This record gives sequence, C-alpha cells and structure tokens, in this order.
Amino acid sequence: MVCSNSFKSDDVNSATGILKAEMRRMGSLILTCAEATRVPAGNSLAVDRESFSLEVTRSLKNHPNIQWVEAQVDAPDLSLPTILATGPLTAEPLVDWLARKTGQAQLHFYDAIAPIVERDSIDMEIAWMAARYDKGGADFINCPLDKAQYEQFLDALLAAERVPLNAVDTPYFEACLPIEVMADRGRETLRHGPMKPVGLDDPRTGRWPHAVVQLRQDTLAGDHFNLVGFQTRLKWGAQKEVLRLLPGLEHAEFARFGSIHRNTYVQAPSVLDSTLAVKSTPNLWLAGQLSGVEGYLESAAGGLAAAFAVDRALRGLDALPFPQETVLGSLLHYLAHASIKDFGPTNAMLGLLPPLPEGKVDIRGLKRSGGLRAVKSAKGAAHRQRALEALDRHLSLA
Repeated sequence: MVCSNSFKSDDVNSATGILKAEMRRMGSLILTCAEATRVPAGNSLAVDRESFSLEVTRSLKNHPNIQWVEAQVDAPDLSLPTILATGPLTAEPLVDWLARKTGQAQLHFYDAIAPIVERDSIDMEIAWMAARYDKGGADFINCPLDKAQYEQFLDALLAAERVPLNAVDTPYFEACLPIEVMADRGRETLRHGPMKPVGLDDPRTGRWPHAVVQLRQDTLAGDHFNLVGFQTRLKWGAQKEVLRLLPGLEHAEFARFGSIHRNTYVQAPSVLDSTLAVKSTPNLWLAGQLSGVEGYLESAAGGLAAAFAVDRALRGLDALPFPQETVLGSLLHYLAHASIKDFGPTNAMLGLLPPLPEGKVDIRGLKRSGGLRAVKSAKGAAHRQRALEALDRHLSLA
C-alpha cells in the first residue's frame, strides 16, 4: 500500500461497507489480513502497511496450492488461463505486450502520495484527538487553523516549487488530487475537501475551526501518522517548509515525504467484458488498477471476481458475471459498458447500482422524521440487503 493505508469507510450502508461485506462472503484474503493488522482510524479500515504486506506475503507463500516464483514477465504464456494483476506501475515491456494484444495504446493518469510524520513531533498542546462527529473512536489527530493561518498556508502552498511532470498531457485522478492542484482551483477548495472542519469541535473553543488538517495512524506502534488527503507533488524541501506552517506541525519530522507517480490502466470498455476477461485475447483476465478500477479495496475485489471467472473457465462453464445489484457487479458492469470517450479510473459508488424499486424506501416520511441523512441511510441499507441477497444467489450458481 503506497498512497494511503486505508481501505475506506466501514459504514455498513456505504458503497465500500457493502463491498467489504460482499468480499467477506467470498472469503477475501486481503480483508482477513487487513483485519489482522488494522490500526485505529475511526469509522474506516486502515492498516499498518508493512505488517499488512508481510501478512499477505506470508499467507500466499504458505498456501499449499500456490507456487511462488520471482521473475520479470514481459509476455505471459497464454496456453494457460492467466490473470494479469501487475498494478499501476506495470513495467514497460509488459505494457507494450498488453497494448499489442488489445489493440489499445496504454492510458495513464497521475496519482499522488501523502506525507507521513513522526507522532512524537506533533504538538499535542495545539492538536487534539477526535473523529468527525465523534464517529468511531477518537482516532485522528486534528490540527486547527483560523482564517489568517489558513490564508498564510494557502499563499505558501501556491507559491511553493513543484516537481515537474514528464508527461504533461497525462491527467490527474480526480479523487486523489495533489493539494496544490486543489488550491489552484480556488482558495476555498481545500476547506471543502481535505481541510473541511465540519464535525470537529476544537476542545479549546467548543466550535469548528476555520479549517482542519487530520492525521491518521499509519503503523501498529502508533509512531507514524499520515496527513489525510494531503497527497502532493511539491519538492521535498518545499513540503517541509509549507507543512510546518500548519498549527501543531511546526516541528514535524517527516518519515516520508509526499510524491507523485504515473499509473497505468487499460481503456476497459473497449478491452474487457464484465467478468474482466480481455475480449480480444482468450485465456487472459485483468485485475486490480490495471483493469480501470481505483482504490485498494476495489482492486482486491476485482481480483476475487477474476478468480471466480477463471475457476469457471477451468471447469468448462460459461462466464457468469456478478449481478449488477451487487457493488462488485455494478463496478464491473461499468468497466465493460462505460463511455469509451469519457472513461477514467473508477471507485465503488452506490450511484453505479440499479435504482431501488419504487416504494422500497419511504423517502417522504424519512425526510419529515430524520432529514436527508435518514433517507441516505435507509437507501444504503436497502441496497445492502438487495446486494447480499443477489450475491448469495450468484454464489450458489458459481
């Protein structure tokens, strides 16, 4: 895990919460390892990234049905069913081979990584521990800014030196923009993004600050915390100067600076079907970010889906796409059927699911009694019930 250490929200009625429930019903190794190495993160599943990687590796190396081989593969042997899950930094020879096989030029987007600071270097006389709206535990370190501090930080951020990009025509992934790119879009953008103060009462004032920077635990030992949503391509010296303007981080020691890298993915709607099979090439499936999903959780879920597809192929059975009523099925359906012109890496979202039957949720009554939040929760619960029922039916046929 590179960009962050989070598998996103554990809210049972959110898209990621439902996707996790689907994956657990399929025996997800990744979630099992994540639970074994989780660190406090409020209402989210976050892990000690080194312990997590070691646990996954140990599980795979010790599995009796897995032969572990370390080598660079420039062109896989497709006489056997093959899942290609080489990730966003796939080596160029393999990318070139895949481009020739699919008849597509490879696509890229820029992704960024947030800095990590040492816990003991954070001034807890200024910062405090809390989760937004007190959901989950008091697991985040919160650094408050008043209006003058926010404006000073913003000026320094916008003036700071950035690492030049080699491929200027490569787009950013909109869900993981560098903070300086967000700031370029307007002086209030960060206050409505990673620096939003809503739901965080400063214990010294009892009120929300003008802006807040949250830090999430990054290791089991609790000695490292990452700046949530603060991915950046500022030069390292500039990062130290600018981020030490944040209250509570004046003397921050950095265990890792932020950075930016280019990711690789295929143009899924023209390449893949809804089981992640490459339409032009028998015996080849893609999984993970290479397939056009974005996020660790979605990548792991795609791996499960590809494995189910290969298992059916090995047994001589027809392909069986996951039902669209599931979060996983809706994501894979989108990959296969999205607009080719506008396609970009995609997260799991409830908006990809088919609409609920009319009358399934009493929207009018819930608005009167509990407002929009109650409506959202009820819709999520209905989607969850329908998704898990559809998944159970699917697994009984698989």
